[in-house]
Amino acid sequence: MYPTLIVHNAKIHTGVAQRPEVQALAVNGRRIAAVGTNGQIRSLAGPATMVINAGGRRIIPGLIDANQHLIATGLDYNQQLRWDGVPSVDAALGMLADQVARTPPAQWVRVVGGFGEHQFAEHRLPTLEELNRIAPSTPVYVQHLQDRALLNAAAIAACGYDGQTPDPPGGHIEWDDQGVPTGLLLATPTPEIFRDALAHAPVLPHEYQINSLRQSMRELNRLGITSVIDAGAAHLRYPDDYKAVEELAQHHLLTVRVSYHLSAQTPGGETGDFLHWCTINHYGDGDELFRFNGAGEVLVHDAMDHDDFRQPPPVLTAQTGTELKDIVSRLVARSWPWRMHAVYEETIEMALEAFERVEAEMTLRALPWFFDGAETISARNIERVARLGGGINLQPRMAYQGEYFLERHGPDVAAHTPPIRRMLDAGLHVGVGSGGSTAASMDPWTTLYWLTTGRTLGGSTLYPPEQRLDRTQALALHTRANTWFSGEAGSKGQLDIGQYADFAVLSQDYFSVADEDIRQIEAELTVMDGRVVYAQGDFRAFDLAQPMPLPEWSPVNHGGGCWRQRHHAEQGHPIASSSRDGGRAQG
Repeated sequence: MYPTLIVHNAKIHTGVAQRPEVQALAVNGRRIAAVGTNGQIRSLAGPATMVINAGGRRIIPGLIDANQHLIATGLDYNQQLRWDGVPSVDAALGMLADQVARTPPAQWVRVVGGFGEHQFAEHRLPTLEELNRIAPSTPVYVQHLQDRALLNAAAIAACGYDGQTPDPPGGHIEWDDQGVPTGLLLATPTPEIFRDALAHAPVLPHEYQINSLRQSMRELNRLGITSVIDAGAAHLRYPDDYKAVEELAQHHLLTVRVSYHLSAQTPGGETGDFLHWCTINHYGDGDELFRFNGAGEVLVHDAMDHDDFRQPPPVLTAQTGTELKDIVSRLVARSWPWRMHAVYEETIEMALEAFERVEAEMTLRALPWFFDGAETISARNIERVARLGGGINLQPRMAYQGEYFLERHGPDVAAHTPPIRRMLDAGLHVGVGSGGSTAASMDPWTTLYWLTTGRTLGGSTLYPPEQRLDRTQALALHTRANTWFSGEAGSKGQLDIGQYADFAVLSQDYFSVADEDIRQIEAELTVMDGRVVYAQGDFRAFDLAQPMPLPEWSPVNHGGGCWRQRHHAEQGHPIASSSRDGGRAQG
């Protein structure tokens, strides 16, 4: 049987120790059929084989994001102006002004996280004065990670905020001396205040949500991502908010593989949520493209710590530990794996005590369970996770918030936050995910930059050389290692015979570019499940016709997505310069 696809004249990193690099590969249907030299593989071609000359470019296994919020982001992606990677306040404000000009009345312009102030040349956020000058009548919402949001006067009015509006639980509305809201919202520490504000903004209708999810996946494909493990979100309603992605799966329109988790929706009613879902979902339900992966990342609302190093660690009660133990016991009894968001040592300590009490009654090792984050985990607790057979899924939180962590804890503590080397040496299952797209960008190349250079987006060096990973090690975490977290080890994550044909042809060679250029890498061509799902530049002829982003004024129609200098230079946006005026930085 002839291959359906051959890619040759490439530098292919297979991720397989015995054969780390080859020149060509052949695909038969959905899987890799052969790897080898150009001559070996080209000789396999038949009359109907699609043959692609990679032009000497680097090919890697498709990236796997093990902590992505695709479903939550995708439902609204077409309405979002993305500042991921934008290098200056001046460039960001230029993009904002352009979007304000094309946004019709009653609609909002919204930047929903995914960027950090220290990525800007000015090392500051835009000011409220700048937002109000650019958009005197269009509501503008700018959320910085999960700690602050700036609302212009039109957005404040749309939310109905005034001097009588009380602070929501875990949040703060800033007022001026006259008791008028300034437009600054703060998470102290919970981010519900941001969702409360966005609840006043228009929502996409169902058919637009389907389109929006498709555009979000296309952006992931542009970044070389072919699989995500959706970490769930407590504000998503199951099953209603999952109908769009389920419809895409039913019609074979997914362009990334999706394994999804369900987070507890009801504070105080988490047990009821999970008991109900356990009657209709079983671990592994679905297929190779869309499958159920377990509970989390919110198991108990009171056990949730938050993605904000400007706030102190959480204070947890013994009752929270008891509730967590009860829920995990029920999950294990029903063969449901779980993940748990836990940034701080205090949260991890409480959780491990609960898990060990469960382990005394029934084994945990049969299920892939893990912590998300674990930035400040101790050596003792790393060993406890290892004994219980768990894993840790890292996120690049320090790339975005490293300066805040340095200010609060100092360089000695930051130098091993998170203690990646110690985790690996302990034999833990360790993987990586972006945590995107609010607490961090969805951009995997930022993660790989942080892991290999030890630097923040603001240029601060966090880690000494011995605490950094080399580029091969970092890529392995973002591909093969992440398959454990979805129970798919051996089926993807490497370019080996019999594995799924998921790979990306890169714009630059990840293994040889300068450190700072890692963040500029994107895919020229992405293949998922043996079919081309994204192509640009020299490979554009292989791209399939794509639906136009809806609505027509969507930022996605005008160069939305993660910043890449070459694209935005072509569109005439400024690359880096001083801000448009002075003004007081917010927060």
